[in-house]
Amino acid sequence: MAASIVEHGEDAFRKLFKFYKRRKPPPDFSDVIDFSKGLRNEKVFNTELSPTAVSENDARLAGLQPVQEWKAFGLEGYPGFIFISNPFLPGTQQHWVKRCLKVYPRKPNVCNLDMHMSASETERIWESSIQLMRSKISGKREPKTLLEKLRWVTLGYHYNWDTKTYSAEQHTPFPADLRALSKHVAAACGFPAFTAEAGILNYYRSDSSLGIHVDESELDHTRPLLSFSFGLSAVFLLGGAKREDPGTAMFMHSGDIMVMSGPSRLLYHAVPRIVDASPGAPLPPPLQRGPDRDPPTDSLAQRVNEEDWAACTRYIQASRINMTVRQVLGPGQAFPSATQRRAESAGGETYHEVESEGDEDPDPKKRRNVSDSSVKS
Repeated sequence: MAASIVEHGEDAFRKLFKFYKRRKPPPDFSDVIDFSKGLRNEKVFNTELSPTAVSENDARLAGLQPVQEWKAFGLEGYPGFIFISNPFLPGTQQHWVKRCLKVYPRKPNVCNLDMHMSASETERIWESSIQLMRSKISGKREPKTLLEKLRWVTLGYHYNWDTKTYSAEQHTPFPADLRALSKHVAAACGFPAFTAEAGILNYYRSDSSLGIHVDESELDHTRPLLSFSFGLSAVFLLGGAKREDPGTAMFMHSGDIMVMSGPSRLLYHAVPRIVDASPGAPLPPPLQRGPDRDPPTDSLAQRVNEEDWAACTRYIQASRINMTVRQVLGPGQAFPSATQRRAESAGGETYHEVESEGDEDPDPKKRRNVSDSSVKS
């Protein structure tokens, strides 16, 4: 059904976006590529990685399988695009879910709630939310916790939603564990010099979507964009260098990683739909069990205690978390002056924040506060 929409034309990509976003009638997902099923689509081919770039020990300490065991794919027509189907060791995804919910939203990192709440109100998002989340009755409509109102968190160089830029002034330390994870993934994909400098975490509810956009605010586009997904599955659309180019739809499941590099680094893309789990449905299999044994004390991915995971489970059963990591500056590069930034940002491409159902193109003046399901992906 969707195949008839994949054609050149002014609105080809937007039509595909609306097709998968619609609720009534629900879309047909038969044309969506599912990399977890291997080479069943004629567009999909195996991609060779660099297993010697990451030692088995380093991979294990980051919660990853040995690189030679990763299932990596490419797509015909999209050079530089790499899709890695869940390379995480059993139980280690839980660590990253907890970090995204409990640790990364903490100050000095920045989140959407800071736009209309004081720092004292947003400094304990996890602690103020988990008690109410644990006591919520399934199916009963109750007030949202701060955690459920969370839409994005920025790390390292913080993206400025007004100027659409990064700057040296808006910067906090980038999390060491996420930097190490990103470095290993980038090295395995042929980018050993990659340094994680900025991250945007998107928190999607089941009615959320990510608007059509290009990730171009980074000063160095020779470095890849890394995207990590956890929780509910999503439909991801990858288009071309122009908005009128057709798109390809694919599923992103929990634990999947996408790498956009080379010619694919500046392609239009979007997330029109989160694939709802039915009420009471179990978590995705990779999130259902903990590690087979306690990780080494120096491992990045530690076992999550039962109390914390119970709170994470209540959240992730109806949500998707996406971490996008990028390098902002190339070797020897520096940020432009404020005057240059103002001139360059006028009329530039914008990042769409996470949008809720019925809010596909929110007023730009309101985007910073809405931020419901479309940020950088």
